[in-house]
Amino acid sequence: MTKDIEDSKYDDLIRKLKIDCKKCSGLCCVALYCTKTDGFPANKDAGIPCKYLDSDFCCKIHSRLADKNYKGCLAYDCFGAGQRTTQRYLPDGTWNADSEQKDKLFQIFMIVYQLHQMLWYLVEAYTLTSDELLKSTIDLLISENEQMLQQPMDHIAMLDLSEYRLNVNKVLKQISSDISANDTSSQFHGLIYLGKNFKKANLDRKNFSMSLMIAANLSGCSLWNTNFLGADLRDANIKNADLSKSIFLTQMQINSALGNSNTKIPINLTRPATWEK
Repeated sequence: MTKDIEDSKYDDLIRKLKIDCKKCSGLCCVALYCTKTDGFPANKDAGIPCKYLDSDFCCKIHSRLADKNYKGCLAYDCFGAGQRTTQRYLPDGTWNADSEQKDKLFQIFMIVYQLHQMLWYLVEAYTLTSDELLKSTIDLLISENEQMLQQPMDHIAMLDLSEYRLNVNKVLKQISSDISANDTSSQFHGLIYLGKNFKKANLDRKNFSMSLMIAANLSGCSLWNTNFLGADLRDANIKNADLSKSIFLTQMQINSALGNSNTKIPINLTRPATWEK
């Protein structure tokens, strides 16, 4: 983000979008469909608990995920949807106590995840613009999002997010366009850069939104106001790169990339413990 979260009027909201597994009931380890090819322990259907999920909803092998190269587990981040779903809709914290409600709960988790993800982008978008009209639009979208998150269990399970997502995307596209407006070479979005070598390049203000950047080499790059909205950064080399002022980055993208102690990341994100020293 261009401003420290302490400077944002939505700093409390940002903190709620950080994962807190101790307040969750292991929802990501149950609700999600997983495959071995994506770096998970095994192929698993949605609604089936991972074989390593313990009775207290903790991972039995959490300390060994890196040794086992379970990149999917290491990278995943729910934007705080797990603890919010658990705390609001599971007062006893146990999803397996009511088999009839279980599938609905997993559905709600996925909806809350989408709403939280959009909140993450909207809060950052708010810090990236000085246009008061656009800020007002973002305020309204954030208020609408929070209203949906307050819905009762039966109501939130039936939410159709398509129109809301369209309105959010319009704002994000406007912000992206405004930031890269002065750089005619910046429109890289939606392209394929598998293994592309950008080493030490100046990529300031480039728009890599929705681009496929698996194993791309971004080491030593300048990435000021570089847009990574929805970009696939799995195994991207960001060692010695400065992403501290890059925009629309998420924890999942950072977790899935390869960094080191010299990698600079935005203040609102956490440095993965698995990165090189």
